[in-house]
Amino acid sequence: MRGAGSHLTAPPVLVIEAGRRPVPFRFGELWAYRELLYFLVWRDIKVRYRQTVLGAVWAILQPLLTMVVFTLFFHRLAGIESAGLPYPLFAYTGLLAWTFFAQAVTQAANSLVGSAHLITKVYFPRLLVPMAAIVGAVVDLLVALPVLFIMMAAYGVAPGPALILLPAVLLLAVAAAAGVGVWLAALNVEYRDVRHAVPFLVQLLLFLTPVIYPATTMSSSLAKLGVPGWVVALNPMAGAVEGLRWTLLGPAPSAGLLLLVGAAVAALLFVSGLFYFRRVERSFADVV
Repeated sequence: MRGAGSHLTAPPVLVIEAGRRPVPFRFGELWAYRELLYFLVWRDIKVRYRQTVLGAVWAILQPLLTMVVFTLFFHRLAGIESAGLPYPLFAYTGLLAWTFFAQAVTQAANSLVGSAHLITKVYFPRLLVPMAAIVGAVVDLLVALPVLFIMMAAYGVAPGPALILLPAVLLLAVAAAAGVGVWLAALNVEYRDVRHAVPFLVQLLLFLTPVIYPATTMSSSLAKLGVPGWVVALNPMAGAVEGLRWTLLGPAPSAGLLLLVGAAVAALLFVSGLFYFRRVERSFADVV
């Protein structure tokens, strides 16, 4: 004979399993947490400029002062040419794209480790953390961009029809930074050597990007060393830098090839970075 409480059933058990097919990200989940992305971006910007006298003006001063240094040392002293453009304008345009990339990659690489207090306490799509660093760098880029238009007016340089492609060029720079940043952010959680290697790699990549000199000069210099000139195109930021000059300052001989190859490389970096991030993110809370 059954007891009085024998009619009670066991409570249901909820089992959460990983999806059978690995996907790089879920748009619906990211969209659901869009407000969190806004607050993460706002937090990063406030932390970056907290207790600074000039605040967001540093987003303008960094490329502007670097442009002055490059003009004095590389153009005046070393005699580096600038493809027929005023060298300050040539250098500042390249530095806009490069400063964005360097800042975005550096901030994204350290973003997960710096947000350990959030990752270990509450669930949200971890991808939002490095993406917030990327978006924060975009904000600084947009702050510094009007100075370029002022310089263009001062030098009497007007953009041509290629200006319509400016959003695509900026998207290439964002995709390149996001691809590299997502890879490094995921790797930095498990291998803390990454945080020490990133500054060196960023500095090294500067000299492999046509910021100081035109892409044609880089290609010819590599050819003298026995390296094919097309290797420059494998750097997606080479396409972003030359593309930015092309859309704003006028024709650039190698911009088309650099943009096409750079877009393919940036897409590969971005998609592969998302897949790797997706594969290892379940262990972030345990390792970070």
